[in-house]
Amino acid sequence: MTVAHRIGQGAGARPLRTLFANRAAVGSVLLLAAFVLIAVLAPALAPHDPADADLLRRLQPPAWLGGDWAFPLGCDGLGRDILSRLIWGSRVSILIGALVIGVATAGGILAGLAAGYFGGLLDAVISRLADILLAFPYLIFAIGLMAMMGPGLHNIVLALVYKEWVVPCRIVRGETLSARESEYVAAARALGASDLRVMCGEILPNVLSPVVVVATVRLAHVIILEASLSFLGLGVQPPTASWGAMVADGREYMLDQWWVSAFPGLAILTLVLAINVASQSLRDLLDTEPRS
Repeated sequence: MTVAHRIGQGAGARPLRTLFANRAAVGSVLLLAAFVLIAVLAPALAPHDPADADLLRRLQPPAWLGGDWAFPLGCDGLGRDILSRLIWGSRVSILIGALVIGVATAGGILAGLAAGYFGGLLDAVISRLADILLAFPYLIFAIGLMAMMGPGLHNIVLALVYKEWVVPCRIVRGETLSARESEYVAAARALGASDLRVMCGEILPNVLSPVVVVATVRLAHVIILEASLSFLGLGVQPPTASWGAMVADGREYMLDQWWVSAFPGLAILTLVLAINVASQSLRDLLDTEPRS
């Protein structure tokens, strides 16, 4: 084994050791994995049907406040089990977030690669379109699109993707502008590699790290946007459980029946916080720059 290989192995292992030594990072990753597992296993984990309403259970308090242990987190204004709706609501939030980030990141990478590599008119068109979209506040833009298209799962994904692709596009474009003048790209061209081969085989692997980190951060932002749209009644529609809609349902009971809004609000806060801490840890893991 060469000295260079040993040094490379040590450099690669050091971020992992640092990651596992960070309790907040490990905890956030485990918490995020737990949310994903809960979303996947929602049908098996939910103790009741999330749409099962019974007015005899209306605003029943959590079990430790005198409620029924069959409904440990209490019931909402229609007598539906809050715990079951929280479990099913995690599936909606994570699914929409993953779909939006996946589609927008893929589209943004393709647009950014093309704009940065070819330049000229194509770069001007993509850059001006991105500037126009960035000029609108994200939530206002999404509200306007949802008002035109109507509420629903598919429409909310489309409304968020329409602008979310801009972020990875600008990152990839900037990295591609720098990478296309590098020696390894010139060497690939000299060997007869096609433009597609240069972009996908040479440039793309070297610009993915910042995109992955930013996509993780943006996942938390998209989840908050989905909850905001559902809170306003423009997102996922009843009887489908959504954390944002659950918070909205409990607004009128905040003073006396606080649990109706508090638990879904706490779920949003916990998931977003876990994603943000995990994204910071991912940035540190992928940061291979030498530190002084």
